[in-house]
Amino acid sequence: MRHPFRGVGTALVTPFTQGGALDEKGLRRLLRRQIRRRVDFLVPLGTTGEAATLNETEYFRVVEICLEEAGSKLPVLVGAGSNNTARAVHLTRQLHRMGADGTLQVVPFYNKPTQEGQYRHFREIAEATPLPVIVYNIQGRTGVNMATPTLMRLAGIDNIVGVKEASGNFNQVLEVLQRRPAGFAVLSGDDLWTFPILACGGDGVISVLSNLAPDRMRKLMDASLSQKWDAARRMHNALLDLINALFIESNPIPVKTALAALGLIEEQFRLPLAPMQAENKERLLRVLKEMKILPQ
Repeated sequence: MRHPFRGVGTALVTPFTQGGALDEKGLRRLLRRQIRRRVDFLVPLGTTGEAATLNETEYFRVVEICLEEAGSKLPVLVGAGSNNTARAVHLTRQLHRMGADGTLQVVPFYNKPTQEGQYRHFREIAEATPLPVIVYNIQGRTGVNMATPTLMRLAGIDNIVGVKEASGNFNQVLEVLQRRPAGFAVLSGDDLWTFPILACGGDGVISVLSNLAPDRMRKLMDASLSQKWDAARRMHNALLDLINALFIESNPIPVKTALAALGLIEEQFRLPLAPMQAENKERLLRVLKEMKILPQ
């Protein structure tokens, strides 16, 4: 199955008002900024989008707004993962009816399914609709790793078209790149690993950093996919301080704090996330100024 999920995808934050409601104007502002700065696709309602804290009405309203703003300009890959297979299927069916371009499905968290359980979970989701599915492997958040043989079994299902790779194991990334079938996308799920994964044959990134600096991630991607490795390495090295600052506390706390400092959204989170510690926020703002993202 052909699909559009290559290059720079932005793992979008979900902005809230000071009263705690969904900030629709702020979301549209962020979306238009992403479109103007030429990202390749949009990824709302993942971890970065605090999807676990949204009720279903809010969840589908975010989807509506993303689809309205993206129009025919950009594909929208919507996070619809759950540790309840029936709920993931329900969300995916509704996304298909709404016109989403694909779904991002995380390895089930907390339940700690076996490899066979993981396979059956993703197969059931894929069979529910013809939407392209990107598997999201992130053991640090789910508690379990999807082994490469399981992923390769899933890659044999026509509409399971790629993986967002954040396993934390680079040997596994290399194994996936070696064994994947033609057309199966390997996307970095960690900004720190984007350049190394691209250099080894990866296809793109689902990025937190590109919420803040989509133009810089775009340049890194263009240089890498054009095999201008010296230029890409310089861009990667120039971004390291910012990447580290964006993960000094749990994502998406730092990136939302940075976007608020730029005046793009309110500095608001939903519990159990809380505002940044003062010393960490000071470090983040210093890096933003050093990189000329925030005025001195």
